[in-house]
Amino acid sequence: MRSILPALTLPLLLAACGGGGSTPGGSTPPPTPPPTTSICPQTTRLAAQTTAVPEAAAWTPGAADWSQPHVPGRILVSSVPGGPKLSTLTAQAQEILPGVAIISAPVGQESTVAATLRAQGVTTQPDFLYQPLAIPNDPGVPGGGHTGVSIGGARYFQTYLTRIKAPEAWEFLQQCGKTPQGALTAILDSKVEATHGDLAGRISQQVSVLDQGAVSDTRSGHGTASAGLVGATTNNNLGVAGVTWSGPLLAVEVLGTGGGSTSALAQGLRASVDRGAQVINMSLGLAGDPGDKILFQALTDVAKTAVLVASAGNTAIDGVYFPASHPDVIAVGAVGSNDTQLACYSARPNATRPRPLDLAAPGGTGSCPDATNAGQLLTLAPGNQYTLSAGTSFSAPLVAGTAALMRAANPGLTATEIRTRLIASSRAINADIRLLDVDSAVRSVLK
Repeated sequence: MRSILPALTLPLLLAACGGGGSTPGGSTPPPTPPPTTSICPQTTRLAAQTTAVPEAAAWTPGAADWSQPHVPGRILVSSVPGGPKLSTLTAQAQEILPGVAIISAPVGQESTVAATLRAQGVTTQPDFLYQPLAIPNDPGVPGGGHTGVSIGGARYFQTYLTRIKAPEAWEFLQQCGKTPQGALTAILDSKVEATHGDLAGRISQQVSVLDQGAVSDTRSGHGTASAGLVGATTNNNLGVAGVTWSGPLLAVEVLGTGGGSTSALAQGLRASVDRGAQVINMSLGLAGDPGDKILFQALTDVAKTAVLVASAGNTAIDGVYFPASHPDVIAVGAVGSNDTQLACYSARPNATRPRPLDLAAPGGTGSCPDATNAGQLLTLAPGNQYTLSAGTSFSAPLVAGTAALMRAANPGLTATEIRTRLIASSRAINADIRLLDVDSAVRSVLK
């Protein structure tokens, strides 16, 4: 696509590192389920955080929905006061609880038989089928007897999902009757391999705003990895799970083999909001202050409607990179194998650039002294493959995915309110680290 703005080329460094050593990964136990009572009363205003959470309203089930998954050829029958005894209905009635029995019916005729039974003075319903919650069947997700993803003869797991409490958030949403899904999230990055098996059905649109003459980057896999961390297809018996479980992604190509220009990024931001993106992830940056007023203003404008997330950078001495340093952008640093300290490569505030990190999330150990293969992040790779990665490029999408879950769960909240609640719900580890907590973040928008 031909640039609309002048090509003010400021190559933006990909905020990513290489892999580490060779120790294989291991599994972790399944998460502890969250409480199941009084969890879903919802408001839309930020002021609700300062008030007590109301008790859940009294609830009674509606009419039985025979279109929901249920055991074929089976009806559950309940007695009512003054009604007939279940044993008098049919000799086939099998009482399973006091006043509750199973009655067989021809497959496909359950609802018809149930209507006949109700005419005799009892209540009926399907024998609904429930599925396990929160632990999807993707082999890379820890727990649930999963086998991991094989890379180089060893098997690896997405241990970072349990560290940020993503499974608990999924389960919480399901208990609220909500599908764990993300609002439309734009991935401003290199070209995304939309045909990757673990992105099946997730890329709703692909847009390229590369400058004329820029060479598309199809080999590094940076955009594919970023997209997968936000939205790899979950519960599909394949590979890994994205933070958002489900929901659309908008792949916006702004990075070519030489990096990304101001004009490409500004157009990418505009293209994202024009297409309805509510969250935008930018796993890219430039150390220091480039004086990029065009991009600064573009970020300011877009932040009015979209939650902006950017990787903070991969050098520990240069302060937070731009655009993460923009006041309306969530700046994300990385923790390695230890959640109590930033990874050795992660950007952080310094004396000349004191802008703090807003959040930190697992980003892999990179080439830090504690680096092992097990300490890196399991991500998607080109050619329908998987690989191990590290860098703040890969901690930022975890935050973007969380923001997308929040916006989908409570669409009435503004981008600013989502940003505020996302940061406030994090775990304050120490003066330098506020660790992403997906479960707390999602709960914060449903209080």
